[in-house]
Amino acid sequence: MTSQPAKKDACTATREADRIQRFFARPVYLSLTIGIPFCIFKLLFGLVAYRLGTQDNPLLAAFGGIVVVWATADLLMNIGRSILDITHREPFFEYCTIAQLGRIFQRPLVFLAGDTLITFTIICAMLWLGWITRLDRPELVLWYTATTLNLISLSLVVLYNEIRNNV
Repeated sequence: MTSQPAKKDACTATREADRIQRFFARPVYLSLTIGIPFCIFKLLFGLVAYRLGTQDNPLLAAFGGIVVVWATADLLMNIGRSILDITHREPFFEYCTIAQLGRIFQRPLVFLAGDTLITFTIICAMLWLGWITRLDRPELVLWYTATTLNLISLSLVVLYNEIRNNV
């Protein structure tokens, strides 16, 4: 037979776990740890492409400029989602322009996954093309901060879920 205090402790632990899980799913957390870092990766990629293109490749410069505009729009959308979350208001737009496009097809999460794939490709391109060496010191700090936020937050969520599922 289970004692009343044990039931109470289990209920309290479940509520606490649910509260932590809800925090990990909040737009402000997702924006600060995934969305904004992804915008930083895109923005820095666009800046490097633009700089390299202005030296002798106008198409690369134009491409870089488009990526900078895209990254800036996504950054503003992530900041907007965070503000709406903090003020407890319903969002009327997605985290990024590609997911917003996905709303037209009633598949914003599929398009958001596509944006994630594109961003990971951008990260790989920066590394494999050696463009990361083209960043100046403040830009490198931004890159490292975005990487740290993204990776640590992901591992916190995975660790929490594993602990929760195995306790």
